[in-house]
Parts: sequence; structure tokens; C-alpha cells
Amino acid sequence: MIGNRTTHRTADGVRIPGTWRHAFIRNGGQYFLTDLFVYADGLIDCWGLVTVGEFEEKLRTGWVATSFPEGAEASAHELADWKFSEPESWLTPELLLAEVRDTIDQLNGRPDSTDRCLAAVDAFLADRTEEKRAVARAAFLAVPESQRRFALGDMDSKDWPLRVLVAGPGGRTYLSYDGTVTQQNYDRALAYFEERARWRAKRASEVPADGPATPHAPAVQLYHSYPGKPVADPGKLGLRHDYPAPIAVADTGYPSVAHAYWALSVAEPGARHTVAAAENAAAARTLAAGVPRREDWEHVRTAVMTHLLRAKYDQHPELAEVLLATDDATVIYDDVNSEFWGDNGGRGRNWSGRVLELVRSELRMRRAGITGV
Repeated sequence: MIGNRTTHRTADGVRIPGTWRHAFIRNGGQYFLTDLFVYADGLIDCWGLVTVGEFEEKLRTGWVATSFPEGAEASAHELADWKFSEPESWLTPELLLAEVRDTIDQLNGRPDSTDRCLAAVDAFLADRTEEKRAVARAAFLAVPESQRRFALGDMDSKDWPLRVLVAGPGGRTYLSYDGTVTQQNYDRALAYFEERARWRAKRASEVPADGPATPHAPAVQLYHSYPGKPVADPGKLGLRHDYPAPIAVADTGYPSVAHAYWALSVAEPGARHTVAAAENAAAARTLAAGVPRREDWEHVRTAVMTHLLRAKYDQHPELAEVLLATDDATVIYDDVNSEFWGDNGGRGRNWSGRVLELVRSELRMRRAGITGV
């Protein structure tokens, strides 16, 4: 159910991942097309946050609807109204509830019913007793019927090899039109799983051509702070833009990256000098906010910040080593004054963190001696 439909909500400053699907609710005798949100903490939002147990009650009473009477009125808010004619639904309350439970497992990285089924099938294939076949069959039938055809990730075969394998020779699948499983079909299903095992083993040993998609180092959080003066060993504090690490850009010196950023943001040359000479980065920001900004600053600010950070880490090799020591970690940068530059508990865009990761990669590229780019 997750697919590409990702969303989140924020609770107590914590970002709760989720996903969504369309659903109907019945209110006052009319059916409304709406969105059903499922979150990792087990809460479900379909016109109000509820627990799984409360959602089950909404399904039982038909408030969340999975079937529709002929001629019933329906509405998609401010888009369309219609009446059902020969309505057909592919869900039941039990199926939708099972899908929601699976989705919560998926959002938490836990095995869902499909994973449990495939684990039971692997156990049967390793020790082909009737007892283990029965366990695999029960696990397969516990997968919501609407999801069984996706279990193998093979839309050509769908779940045919699974339902034949767990039924066994002479058995019957859950689909009446399959008929009795013949030995020939059972052997085909076994051959499918043997080939699948070989393919999975080969894939597991392959190294992605472009490396891993996610970092292996734990995330690094750069909390909002107010550094006053340089220290001998600043550690990750030195990665903050307002840390007093002087830089020179275009023959002009600045006490910190933040000073340079705010000075360059203002339109009047005289005001730039005043901002650059501010007592600290917070004062530089206050001064910049009180004078006219450069035209289209919001369109160039990311490039400006990137240029300034390149200068900082080129001119301060000791801080470049601190940045490189973060390995490939996601950099989470907090900035209470900006949800553009800061992550801020998942509410911001974290562009400071992204640009620091870019500069870190460039430093590593140079260290590796990669040229011609």
C-alpha cells in the first residue's frame, strides 16, 4: 500500500512517516471520496485520527465504506457529484483492515503478511514436510487476497507458483478455476522457486553500479547554537555557518560564512560593509533584515551559500577534516530562523545540510585525485 504515496505528519516536533490511499466514507447517507492516511505510529486519519481498533469499528459500522448500494449519492468534494450505477468494489472491511495492518508493519520496517508468507515458503522448501507446507499455506492465506498477486513481485506469474506450491499435488488452491493441482504443475512451481532462489542469490552478491542508495554512517545533527569565538578543537560546532572561521571572498574578508551570506544579501554596498562588520552572526542577520535585499536573492542564495562554504573549507583545512570525518552521513542542520536552511524537526527543507554534503563530496573528489570534471 505504501508505493510512491508518501506523506508525514508532525507530532511533538517528530516527523511521523505515512502513506495514503483513496477511500469512501459514508456521512449522513451520502458517500464521500476522500483520502485514508496511515502512519507509522499506528494512527489512521480518515476524517479524524483514530487507532487501529477505532478504525476497525468505523469499518464495521460502514462509516468507512467498502460497498455501495445502487443509486447511492456520492461526492468528491468540490469536484463532482454522482450516483452509483451497478457499483462493484474490490475490497471488503476485512481486506482493507488487513491492508492497513500490513502498511503499518511496512512503515516500521517490520515483516508484513507477505514477508511472513515468503519466510514460511522458504522454510518449507528447505524441509518439504506436510507440516511445513500447512504452515506456508496458512501464511499465504493470511495475505490479503487483494495483495497476493503482488507477493512474488512477478506480474507475469503473479501468485500462481505460490498458490500451487502451498496446495501441493492433488490439492486445491483458493481460486476455484485452478482446479486440482497436477504433478506437472507442481513441478513447474518448484522449478520456478528454484530459479528464483538462484536469481536472489546472484542479486544479493551484486554490487550496485553506482554504490549504495543510502548512507551507511549515522546521521549528523548540527544543532542551532551561538558560537562566540574560535576554540582549539571545535568539532562539529565548526561546521555551523555562524562559527567564527574568517573567510575571504572576492578580496573581501568576513568573520564567518554567515556574515558573508547576510552581507551579500543586501542591495546597498554601504550596508554590506556594516553587515560584514557586525559583532556576531546574529547581529549580521538583524542588520541585513533591516535594509533592502538584493533583487532575486531567493533565486541565487543557494549558489551563494555553496560558494561561501567552498571558500570556508578550502581556507580552513582543519574544518575540512571535521566535515570529511562525517563520512557519508546525512547532515541535519537546525536553524531556528529559517525553515529553508534548517531541518528544524522535519519542518524545514534542510538546504544547509544538503549543501554541506555537496561540499564534502567535492572535497573527497579532490582528495581522490578525480580531474576532468
